[in-house]
Amino acid sequence: MSTSPLAQCALTEEQIKQAPESDYMNEEQLEFFRCLLLELHESTKNRIQEAKRQMATPPEFNDENDRASWEEECSTSLRILDREQKLLPKISQSLERIRLGNYGYCLESDEPIGVPRLLARPTAEYCAEVKAQMEYKEQAYRD
Repeated sequence: MSTSPLAQCALTEEQIKQAPESDYMNEEQLEFFRCLLLELHESTKNRIQEAKRQMATPPEFNDENDRASWEEECSTSLRILDREQKLLPKISQSLERIRLGNYGYCLESDEPIGVPRLLARPTAEYCAEVKAQMEYKEQAYRD
C-alpha cells in the first residue's frame, strides 16, 4: 500500500492555516497544495473506477422492487460519476497553475484566493468576491 502524497509533505493543514499572510503561496505551501491535489486526483480516480465496477456487475434480483432500487442507485451513481469526471481536468489545471506559479490567485482579479477557500476547494480559480459576483450574474440571467 502506497502512502498518500499529502502524508509526505513537509507542512500540515494546521501549519498552513496558522502561517502569516507573508507566507502565502511560498514554495512549501505550493508543495502542500500540489500534494493535496495529487491525493484528490488519486482518490477521485479510485471512486470513479469503483462506481463503474459496481454498476458493471448488477446483483441478481428477486423482485421488481429490488431492480427499481438498484436502477435508482445507478442513476445517482451516474450523476456523481459525471461530477467526479469533470473534477479531474480541474485538478490538472490547478496542478498546471502551481507549475506556472499562479496557483492561489484569482484568474480575474489576481487577488489571493485565500488558504481557507483553497483548503475547502483546492481547485478554486476565483476569490470569493469574484465568484459571488459571477454566481449573482448567472442567477440574474437565468431568472
